[in-house]
Amino acid sequence: MDYDVNLSILFTELPLLDRPAAARAAGFEAAEFWWPFDVAVPPDAEVDRFARAVGDAGLRLALLNFYGGDLAAGERGLISTPGRETELADNVDVAVGIAERLGCRTFNPLYGLRIDGLDPAAQDEHALSTLDTMASKVARVGGRLALEPLSAVPRYPLLTSADALRIIDKLGRDDVLLLADLYHLAVNGDDLDEVVKLDRIGHVQIADAPGRHQPGTGSLDIPGYLRKLSAAGYSGYVGVEYHPIGHSADSFGWMGAV
Repeated sequence: MDYDVNLSILFTELPLLDRPAAARAAGFEAAEFWWPFDVAVPPDAEVDRFARAVGDAGLRLALLNFYGGDLAAGERGLISTPGRETELADNVDVAVGIAERLGCRTFNPLYGLRIDGLDPAAQDEHALSTLDTMASKVARVGGRLALEPLSAVPRYPLLTSADALRIIDKLGRDDVLLLADLYHLAVNGDDLDEVVKLDRIGHVQIADAPGRHQPGTGSLDIPGYLRKLSAAGYSGYVGVEYHPIGHSADSFGWMGAV
């Protein structure tokens, strides 16, 4: 397993475009990002500046989130939200273009919230159609989707690995997998000893719990879970995705213990 660093949550002491070089200086060879722009389809020049910052730092892009709506306002994805299809389709095109430049082949499509007045089953059917279309688009560049349960987000319906796998099973594609964020799953009460045995994990992210800080600050045996993941055959990236206590560059001492 190789680590990548999430530069939407780490190195936030720096402007976004300065973070890739800082991550490379800290020893990382890969990074991941939540959607790094304020809108679904940013200007070409803005996209180019982002791609050059990552590429010039010598980083591979291991994971990229699609546009998730207004995260600051509480939105967490558009997959299950009727009426946002065109916006999301255009966003996928931009994301795939970035991925082609930076070597990314794994994408995170945040599911979206339950909407008052809409039938949850109808939202799920809409999500299945949307995911199928998105998966077909990213498959053209050898890509895949990794569906993520989240914690502490009211009305977000995917809380456990079983919730995500239920959607994945209905979709019936082998290029849509589980994004196993050990922090979110632990907070939501999932059994991590069982999760790490799954052979349907497309990406892993880590933070300790409680607190969502670096490993060693909470109660999760993250080194142990990573060893079990490796023993079960997982060989993909592990995304370092936590709020560091102190400066980001000083928060990686735990890595020597894994």
